[in-house]
Amino acid sequence: MENTTLRRRVLATATATVAVGALAIAGLNGVASAGAPAASTPAVSADSLSPGLLAAMERDLGLDAEAAKTRIAGEYRAAAIAAGLEKSLGTSFAGARVSGDTADLTVSTTDASEAALIEKAGATAEVVGHSLDRLEAVKDALDKAALSKAPKNVPVWYVDVEANRVIVNAASTSAAEVFVKAAGVSDKLITVARSTEQPRALADIRGGDAYYMNPSGRCSVGFSVTRGTQNGFVTAGHCGRVGTTTNGVNQQAQGSFQGSTFPGRDYAWVATNANWVPKPLVNGYGRGDVTVTGSTPSVVGASVCRSGSTTGWHCGTIQQLNTSVTYPEGTISGVTRTSVCAEPGDSGGSYISGSQAQGVTSGGSGNCRTGGTTYFQPLLPALQAYGLTLVTSGGGTPTTPPTTPPPTDQPGGTWAAGTSYAVGATVTYGGATYRCLQAHTAQAGWTPAAVPALWQRI
Repeated sequence: MENTTLRRRVLATATATVAVGALAIAGLNGVASAGAPAASTPAVSADSLSPGLLAAMERDLGLDAEAAKTRIAGEYRAAAIAAGLEKSLGTSFAGARVSGDTADLTVSTTDASEAALIEKAGATAEVVGHSLDRLEAVKDALDKAALSKAPKNVPVWYVDVEANRVIVNAASTSAAEVFVKAAGVSDKLITVARSTEQPRALADIRGGDAYYMNPSGRCSVGFSVTRGTQNGFVTAGHCGRVGTTTNGVNQQAQGSFQGSTFPGRDYAWVATNANWVPKPLVNGYGRGDVTVTGSTPSVVGASVCRSGSTTGWHCGTIQQLNTSVTYPEGTISGVTRTSVCAEPGDSGGSYISGSQAQGVTSGGSGNCRTGGTTYFQPLLPALQAYGLTLVTSGGGTPTTPPTTPPPTDQPGGTWAAGTSYAVGATVTYGGATYRCLQAHTAQAGWTPAAVPALWQRI
């Protein structure tokens, strides 16, 4: 801010304070599901990715246009395979990550006998000592301790799936020890990393556009959403409280905050007046807007880009999911840690991979001159919290996946959680046939009859 101030899935130091920002990315269809040989990933057409996005990826990641398209295609395929394997492996699943310019997928397990299943699905298998469930239980205990009392000189903690450990970044070993002891957890699964990072929430209807909180302050729009017939956008919770009014990028009256959560999480939504039309776009800052087509979460190692009203487009990679970070105002949990830079005024802006919306900028350290670390609040928990629907080029995405199917649904059929479906794909479920309306990776509870935004009965 320029003035005063999910659970699952969906290591660095820095001294300068960083701002936050927003952006959107394009997705691919026709991805192989886990548990079966991987199908070939469709090529990304030259016209499907924003020139601005490609330019930012070349500047920040050293990838030319063809390499960027290849990487995004691989990352989308990897996300689909990882989602299916997580479901198949169950309690032995220990995380997934991608690496290299072609986004090669590695999936970890605690059960060596499952290596063949992982490799058959198209990933490299890695056998490790601790499941993701076990590591996240340790992190959950740290989160609970931080809610009671924010740790001193312990800015960040998270599960590192590559190291198969819980990493606690702290100014000193003694500060980390005090925090771990207060949480009542064993240090056997914890690695302490020295850090001078001092993250804080910063904020200085198209994603990445500026908006102004009255009477003062500036943040960035995350993504266009609807709630019933009401239009609006998601942004960072630290940008405003319920009732805070906003002016848009043109300084004209825009709307007001209807919901805001901070600290704990960092999301909010603003309802706009009739003069503002929600678009499935993210500001490309002179290089062409990016169209939002969905919200499939990316995995560790994937490329991700951010659009914000202070620094425009910047790209980097996803370093860790489900991270906890302590700002002066309190601890934020469930954010994603990235190598993308940001500066004040970028807060609330869009994070996107290809055309898949990932989340909104929360806070970080560093700047876009020397580099930094930035955290984003994943999008899906924000949609679920307020009952919102993401505006996409193909319609909306489900907001709160139902925990139980409607009474008329009966199990059975070809639909399966963890599978990636392309627009036009058909499945059977409960004795009926459905056509896919929007490309997505199916999640538990998103059965065809329960989410008409995704499926049409035929």
